[in-house]
Amino acid sequence: MTAATTSPAPATDPASGPSAGPPSGPSGVSQTAADRGPGGLRALAGRPAVRKLAVLALLAAVLVPLAATRWPSGSWPGALTVDVSGPLDRASDWIIDNRDHHPLFLYFFGHISNAVIVSVRAVYLTLLALGWAGVTAAAALLAWRVAGARVAALAAVSFALCGLLGMWLPTMQTLALMAVAVAASVAIGVLLGLAGGLSERMYRALRPVLDTMQVLPAFAYLLPVVLVFGIGVPGAVLATVIYAAPPMARLTALGLREADAGVMEAVASLGATGRQRLLSARLPLARKELLLGLNQTIMMALSMAVIASVIGGAGLGDRVYQALSAVDVGKALAAGIPIVLLAVVLDRTTAAAGLRLGTDRDAGPRWLRGWYAWAGVAAGTAAVALAGRAAGSADWPEGWTLAIAEPVNTAKEWMVDHLYS
Repeated sequence: MTAATTSPAPATDPASGPSAGPPSGPSGVSQTAADRGPGGLRALAGRPAVRKLAVLALLAAVLVPLAATRWPSGSWPGALTVDVSGPLDRASDWIIDNRDHHPLFLYFFGHISNAVIVSVRAVYLTLLALGWAGVTAAAALLAWRVAGARVAALAAVSFALCGLLGMWLPTMQTLALMAVAVAASVAIGVLLGLAGGLSERMYRALRPVLDTMQVLPAFAYLLPVVLVFGIGVPGAVLATVIYAAPPMARLTALGLREADAGVMEAVASLGATGRQRLLSARLPLARKELLLGLNQTIMMALSMAVIASVIGGAGLGDRVYQALSAVDVGKALAAGIPIVLLAVVLDRTTAAAGLRLGTDRDAGPRWLRGWYAWAGVAAGTAAVALAGRAAGSADWPEGWTLAIAEPVNTAKEWMVDHLYS
């Protein structure tokens, strides 16, 4: 025989009937005596945000009347303005006067400029040596290896369209610039992300710097870059690095800071050192964030292609800039389409590679897995490049181009004549 358990009957109120629990406030959240009484106010006053707001309100209550009494005009007082044009002008004059002989420029900035020029030239000459067939095959095979057959077909078609539009050489110049700029942005971003992801103090110090690098308009720092590095490829690449490095830094720090706590505790319990924990646990756990950072860095670097052409960046951006200066819509469109195609190919490739991390992409025959697949990519690229060289068609054939500038300009003129008042 089991004992029946009884629950006490709900308390009733003569006026309102049974009580279902503590009364609710206007928002429907139940209130307790501590929330309604002095104890709740003390708990609210103990919050750091409330204390900070109270201090700011007190300062405003004291300073605003004093400022209104001292400067009654209502506009910003001239006594509180700081003129920085003088120091900036003196700094600009000093850079111009000392750029050719000061050790800072000869032995530091000069070496950086030379390294950028040599790197861009090496990548460009490599692309020219592969020829149009080798570059197209390399893009398709790399996309197939990391993203699948569909992205590989998209890459092959996109590079073929770049040649079809008559923009093969400018496309290779843009690829060389972007390759060096993205490599430098990734290296700097990973280093900053490691510092911010492993140190809370460093993360707080880096946040305003990264915010400034991303929010500051690109044209605002083109002039300082030109003053230091001059007009040309180095200035264009370094301006692109300033604009494209913050996403990599932010996402690297995010991936390191959000590493699984259980995994990190297990690795630490095994006696791993800080370096071992970083290389064996934190970085592998942050692979998707790292690939997303690479994706965003590539996109932002390509978005700087046209802006960097203002200070001497060659390639597709320069073609767009010259066409817009001459109000030639057709040529601008012919150079702009390859930029879009490059962005789409690189975005799809890196995004698909990130999504396929941790899946069974290495399943299948042995010759399609691991280093065998990468060796196949290299061998296929070399074979196609040699075949193209042997056929004597390293450059995109002139007979395979489609001139769209004239039809686009004709359509533009018709629109101006008939659709505008």
